[in-house]
Amino acid sequence: MGHTAPLLLPVDRTLPLEGLLANLCAFVLDFAARQKIPGAHLTYAYLEQLPVLGPHKYAAPTPWLAGEPLAAWIRPRVLELTYTSHELAPFARHLGDEEPPFVWDDERRFLMRAELDAAYFHLYGLSEAEVALVPDSFRAFRNKKAELFARTREEILTVYRAMAKAAESGGRYAHPELTPAPGLGQRHEPGRSPLTRLPVKADEEAAGEQPPQSEAPEPGSPEGEDPDGQLGFWD
Repeated sequence: MGHTAPLLLPVDRTLPLEGLLANLCAFVLDFAARQKIPGAHLTYAYLEQLPVLGPHKYAAPTPWLAGEPLAAWIRPRVLELTYTSHELAPFARHLGDEEPPFVWDDERRFLMRAELDAAYFHLYGLSEAEVALVPDSFRAFRNKKAELFARTREEILTVYRAMAKAAESGGRYAHPELTPAPGLGQRHEPGRSPLTRLPVKADEEAAGEQPPQSEAPEPGSPEGEDPDGQLGFWD
């Protein structure tokens, strides 16, 4: 459909884009979108109605961070959650990271996502009772993965309460189980992802030559699987 919003591109890359990404992935914004969108298409008209937080929110003092700006807290969490492949290195470089990608760690990802969801519930001004209610509206998640749903809901509420307590006392919130801190998780060894394609050298490209190919592995071996063919997004 011509008015469906398939891709969002930033106009100003100096803005806290990591905050926008975290905001768009948050439970609270998903909940708001569900109240507006009757079908399966996110059109430009619906997109413009979504209550996305403005960039100024990420520079403002944050109560549960002892008054520190939010951007510096969100950035390492978004970085570790997104940068799990060399294909995302350009985004990591944009966030100021020059290291190899992070190892995918289900438990750390679960905790960091709960932190971000709890943070955005605070930013949108929802009470604890409202935070407990919002996840219940995700019926497919609740019905198909009941155990994970219950754990997710409880973890978000736990973090939400810890943030509220830190805000009341003037302290700085920190998750006791996230060690090392977000953005400092385990990294892959330097190298390239199996989905990465080596760039054609400038002189070969100018001559119309293709870079040398390695020998084809034995059929049926793990190296013989073609991830590009399986995923189909290089066609």
